Amino acid sequence: MDMSGEYLIAAQRPEVWQALNDPEILKQCIPGCEEIQKISPTEFTTQVQARIGPVSARFSGKLRLLDLDPPNGYRISGEGSGGIAGFAKGGATVKLADAPGGTKLSYNVEVQVGGKLAQIGSRLIDGTAQKYAKDFFSRFASILEQGTATMPRADRRLLPAPWLAILAALLVMAALYFFTR
Repeated sequence: MDMSGEYLIAAQRPEVWQALNDPEILKQCIPGCEEIQKISPTEFTTQVQARIGPVSARFSGKLRLLDLDPPNGYRISGEGSGGIAGFAKGGATVKLADAPGGTKLSYNVEVQVGGKLAQIGSRLIDGTAQKYAKDFFSRFASILEQGTATMPRADRRLLPAPWLAILAALLVMAALYFFTR
């Protein structure tokens, strides 16, 4: 599955970059996100609770950040597992650019699924992934517009993290594959 999109966020690029690197802000924006844990400067784990219809499931994910170019973009490699439901793995490219009225965030995601996940139709997966991406960016933009984004301390490393939203979308897609079967 491939998915791409662009969002205009009404904030300057440094502010968007910093907010994308604040785990607490991201936790508020990612539907069902329970935990974000930094393993190393470029490796992270996360847990997302997803509810699909009457079924609720927890998914674990691991991510690696590659080709870092702060504050312009990076590449992500990751995988998520829903146990017997199957797995999703893939990558994404994320770019930030100055734009009239704020910052343009562009992303391109490529995902492969296996196990029972691979038995679900791509239309259902695509639609759900688009919805989760829209929900994430709507919440994210709202937080920035309200001025409630907490900026990192000056000594804190700025690491790109919109991968969390992408991973959440991947994990929810995996859940849909399994639970709508």
